[in-house]
Amino acid sequence: MIIKLEQDLSRNDIEILIKYATMNKDVERIAAILQSADTRIKCKLDDRDKLVNASDIYYFESVDKRTFVYCEQSVYRTESRLYQLAEDLAHLGFVQINKACILNINVLDSIKPLLNSRMEATLRNGERLYITRKYLDNIKQALQEGARL
Repeated sequence: MIIKLEQDLSRNDIEILIKYATMNKDVERIAAILQSADTRIKCKLDDRDKLVNASDIYYFESVDKRTFVYCEQSVYRTESRLYQLAEDLAHLGFVQINKACILNINVLDSIKPLLNSRMEATLRNGERLYITRKYLDNIKQALQEGARL
């Protein structure tokens, strides 16, 4: 892979061009990662609205019909429903790991098996989440796709 950076003072925005011989999963994943840096989720913090980059989000969790957005060191609230976020952000590496949680696979540090066919996911910030049996296939598929990159 060749990466070139070029400064152009006449431009107001960033332009990214990806050249490839054939479209494959690697190219799609690179494009998704770049797109995640430009995708923002409307959140609230202390009654103030804030736009949070999808790439900065570690996971979403639904508690008592409220959806929380967890970043490395901050927690926000969003009005979006968990199922909506799962659908909208699946192409960016977000995968449902239990009934109430969607994980950003790009911040995953490690996974270890637990009893009852469950797994424990450790994130880059040291936080641990549980992957339930029902969602094991989701995480396995996401890991296989990520391993190709």
